[in-house]
Amino acid sequence: MPVAYGAALAEMEARNQAVAAGDAAELIWLLEHPPVYTAGTSADPAELVDPRFEVVATGRGGRYTYHGPGQRVGYLVLDLNRRGRDVRCFVHAIEGWVIATLSDFGVEAWRAEGRVGIWTRDVDGAEAKIGAIGVRVRRWITMHGFSVNLAPDLSHFGGIVPCGIAEYGVTSLARLGVKVSNEQWDAALIARSAEFLDALDRAGRKVCR
Repeated sequence: MPVAYGAALAEMEARNQAVAAGDAAELIWLLEHPPVYTAGTSADPAELVDPRFEVVATGRGGRYTYHGPGQRVGYLVLDLNRRGRDVRCFVHAIEGWVIATLSDFGVEAWRAEGRVGIWTRDVDGAEAKIGAIGVRVRRWITMHGFSVNLAPDLSHFGGIVPCGIAEYGVTSLARLGVKVSNEQWDAALIARSAEFLDALDRAGRKVCR
């Protein structure tokens, strides 16, 4: 069942405080939202083209993005005090985790220099974004995370300039002809979670690759 964005944000805030206080374990939370546009700390109002859905300001980095049914969202409340105080390596590890999981479904994806997110080749051969990343770190405890387009209504992205990048489109696994359920995606992602966490631990040893 979709989780309202505001409710998820409140839960993350509370969990962030509890992890910082040593009162709760770290959290990897996989979910989806009803249609919503979220504004990161660098959001440009000119990039909100058609606010047809609720617009929520959030403390994560980045610009405008869309969340909705058919898109899988991963929220990470992790303690970088013990996993390495390096935000760049944290984002790098998330990218690697999602890229590896996409490869399990036969989809080649990659990082792009100067463009945060996960990129692949669309049906027309052009490069397109299939996953977005936006994080916040408070007291070295992380919040927010990533989203991956399994089978959302891609027309919903038309209300914004996704992540402030107008010259590239947005795609999904379904558009690429790959049918993946939430359960299948979650299982594949969780199967690679140990690799992701190990990458963070390597970051703590100042090894980021």
